[in-house]
Amino acid sequence: MTILFDLDGTLIDSTEAILESFHYSYDFYNIACPSDSHIIAQIGHPLDVMYKQIGLKDKKLINNMVDAYKEHYREISTEKTILLPFAKEAVMLASEHATLGIVTTKTSKYSKVLMEHFRLMEYFDTLIGREDVINPKPNSEPIEKAISFLNVDKSNCWMIGDTRMDMQCAINANVRSVGIIGEYETTQELQKYTNIIKPNALEAVKKIISLT
Repeated sequence: MTILFDLDGTLIDSTEAILESFHYSYDFYNIACPSDSHIIAQIGHPLDVMYKQIGLKDKKLINNMVDAYKEHYREISTEKTILLPFAKEAVMLASEHATLGIVTTKTSKYSKVLMEHFRLMEYFDTLIGREDVINPKPNSEPIEKAISFLNVDKSNCWMIGDTRMDMQCAINANVRSVGIIGEYETTQELQKYTNIIKPNALEAVKKIISLT
């Protein structure tokens, strides 16, 4: 069995670091920053898509803003990111029953730093981030790449995530999924894409184990 985890909203809460890094990038270029609620509503998308969705149109400026964001995020990410409740327990339990991977739209480099900071990276055999794919979630490519790297059976693979993009990615890759109730997506929206929704990653892992 293989279990793939999303990061933000599934295993970690980096909302503070994300918001601060967005504020930094807008301040750096002396542009009025959108409201936090607008930014939060886009979490889960790649950074360039987030900037576009919250109002920027110029591609060069977006790329520059992304660079400024990453520069600041790199400095504060470990300090201002926390593990979600039961996340460590979820990973440890899952590791006893399955091969584990991470599929995220965050940058792989910083994601690995965070997982090493929380002493969880050792439980994962692969981490697929934004720079590892051409087409990020909801495209199937991130999951397909993880499955290919792990050389595992797709028919016994699960995706755990907290947004519609995680669930759509699973559907497009033809793998099963469990939705997590978090702050970035409504339960009603998740129900459009999966029939299994749990309050946290640990309960999601327990459900998967019970079904396999």
